Amino acid sequence: MIEVKNINKTFQDNQVLKDVSVNFMPGKVNMVIGKSGSGKTVLLKSLVGLHDIDSGEILFDNVDFIKLKQKQKINIRKEVGMLFQGSALFDSATIEENVMFPLDLFTNQTYSEKYERAKFCLERVGLEGSNKKFPSELSGGMQKRAAIARAIALNPKYLFCDEPNSGLDPQTAILIDGLIREITYEYGITTVVNSHDMNSALAISDSIVFIYKGKSWWHGTRDKLLASGNKELDDFLYSSEIMQRIKPKNT
Repeated sequence: MIEVKNINKTFQDNQVLKDVSVNFMPGKVNMVIGKSGSGKTVLLKSLVGLHDIDSGEILFDNVDFIKLKQKQKINIRKEVGMLFQGSALFDSATIEENVMFPLDLFTNQTYSEKYERAKFCLERVGLEGSNKKFPSELSGGMQKRAAIARAIALNPKYLFCDEPNSGLDPQTAILIDGLIREITYEYGITTVVNSHDMNSALAISDSIVFIYKGKSWWHGTRDKLLASGNKELDDFLYSSEIMQRIKPKNT
């Protein structure tokens, strides 16, 4: 389990996270939703150590990540997979080399072992035969799948996904959603997905936290999402034409 307790983060005079507390359940897809600028991306980056928080606790299975020394943090980072919004593949490296990168960074495996792991991960995301291609030779959806393959290369306990459907067409977005959910359950990963895509929230999430103006405003399951009775959440949910079509009559 990942436990976030009363974390705060300020950039100059702008407090982005305000006393945020939430638990992310193990082996489940935990969705973080909210408007652009609400603080959800800062929250995600704080969880993986890309931002230093001002105060609070971030616990990975009861270990406070914030209090660890740098060398101790590396042990947790070895258990973390990260899927960035723009895939963040290295343009000058092949897809195979991209997937092998975290293995080069964090393991002492032989080249043969790393090659076999990369091959397995690429096959798992449906990219067999693409090993020697470069990112520029792949579609946006294929690049995203390659990034997922890299994210699971170390067989992580925790997977963080920042806007995984950004820039994808609806059909490809559904495929990526399905892949994230499959991998979460197949490997028992604690997955945290940052998104403003309500189709994703309704399709694959087990638990949802709504971030509003830097605060953890609502937390519940997707079954309770559409009837939360929370005004700010409802305003966010039904701001799109698609969600208007399924809006409950009493909302």
